[in-house]
Amino acid sequence: MALWDRLKESASTMQTQLMARKNELTSGAFRDASMAMCALVAAADGTVDPSERQRVAQLIATNDVLRNFPADDLHRRFEDNLNKLTADFALGKVSVMQEIAKARKKPSEARAVIQIGIVIGGADGDFDKSEQAVVREACHSLDLPPHEFDL
Repeated sequence: MALWDRLKESASTMQTQLMARKNELTSGAFRDASMAMCALVAAADGTVDPSERQRVAQLIATNDVLRNFPADDLHRRFEDNLNKLTADFALGKVSVMQEIAKARKKPSEARAVIQIGIVIGGADGDFDKSEQAVVREACHSLDLPPHEFDL
């Protein structure tokens, strides 16, 4: 199976798993960690192009799990995290990882945050090395083994 096909299948599987837990994923910690994860993946390569912002905006607007929260609130949180990362990536990353770590208390939320990162990373068909690396780091901050997600 080609890498692209495996990536699409993995993202699809992650989305299905998220949907199965939709009603559990309603806490503020999950909301904050999810938007921090989206920003971290979008900025992983050091630049944020308009297509990455658009992918996250589309996810916010169309993802049934994220519909548990007001879209404008999610978008504001995403942009706030993204601004921290683009102003100073190293310092911003510390702050964003702290937001992600908020989901550590509930394993189902922690896994869902990682799954959202994988869905965002694979949305363009290229879950590149820098995106995989930040999702792996997020796994560690959430006390989850990266191999659980094939990272």
